[in-house]
Amino acid sequence: MRINPLLLLIVLLQSCTAQVEKINGVSYVAHRDSIIQKNIAPLLNINANYAAIMPFAMIKDLAHPVVNYDKERQWFGETLTGGKQYINSLKKNNINAMLKPQIWVWKGEFTGFLEMTTEADWLTFESTYSKFILAFAQVAEDTNTEIFCIGTELEKFVAARPEYWSKLIKDIRAIYKGKLTYAANWNEFEKTPFWNQLDYIGVDAYFPVSDSKTPTIEECLKGWAKHKETLKTFSEKYNKPILFTEFGYRSIDYSGKAPWTVDRVESKVNLDAQVNTTKALFKTFWNEDWFAGGFVWKWFINHDKVGGLENNRFTPQNKPAETVIKEHYKVN
Repeated sequence: MRINPLLLLIVLLQSCTAQVEKINGVSYVAHRDSIIQKNIAPLLNINANYAAIMPFAMIKDLAHPVVNYDKERQWFGETLTGGKQYINSLKKNNINAMLKPQIWVWKGEFTGFLEMTTEADWLTFESTYSKFILAFAQVAEDTNTEIFCIGTELEKFVAARPEYWSKLIKDIRAIYKGKLTYAANWNEFEKTPFWNQLDYIGVDAYFPVSDSKTPTIEECLKGWAKHKETLKTFSEKYNKPILFTEFGYRSIDYSGKAPWTVDRVESKVNLDAQVNTTKALFKTFWNEDWFAGGFVWKWFINHDKVGGLENNRFTPQNKPAETVIKEHYKVN
């Protein structure tokens, strides 16, 4: 067969220049109310094209086997109906969704430590977790949600019950036809055994990158070098893109030292620290073809009432870091 040289050149040029649109997302915190256009406008303002919808189920303690979800006393955004309303409202504004149902342990204990003490409790836990996840998988299918996250930071559960997770993924696939991921903690993802069954390698990207009180961009870039190479190699191993299912920094001193820290400390607000760590993360990853994008932690629906220059928490809202995100999302 004779090949037209001009046609071949055009195809090659297109393949070199074509780029998959990055996921420029926010972690959209559930609220007691439904969302309206006023709550969505700030997402459009920062050029977000994705939002992670995060309904929660409740567990009494780290060894309790019953997962409770979709209860009357929960906030609307955490319910099945609320999840649908959030996703459908965002889609009307051309914002795609990742549905990311999560567990909340009483008093905010870390979900990675969830572990049952008897086989009977494990079976009960698995049964109730499956009901929770499969119910929201149906929501994802009904709303044509682009990505479904099967779990978040459940290291001991994953390690103890790998066969369960393999079956759960198959059960989800029978309901939901979109893309799947799992949100592994930054120090967990290399041990997660089922990436070959998913579409994205999901990482909650709270990697330590600097020990400085106010880390510079250059320090953070150096701090990222080792982690970046590990992530790239891992992506190549499974031939799947890395997705930061969560990323972000507090506006606080030493923001890059232990970015996972959520304690309500009264430490001094450091807006520059949040800006520099955020810029370095974007510069490190967003132009890599093996990197799919990610979801900023975290974004509240009542934009005009949260964050601000005196706030040392994660949200970038009404802080200089919001402008950094807006400008970066605009060009990616």
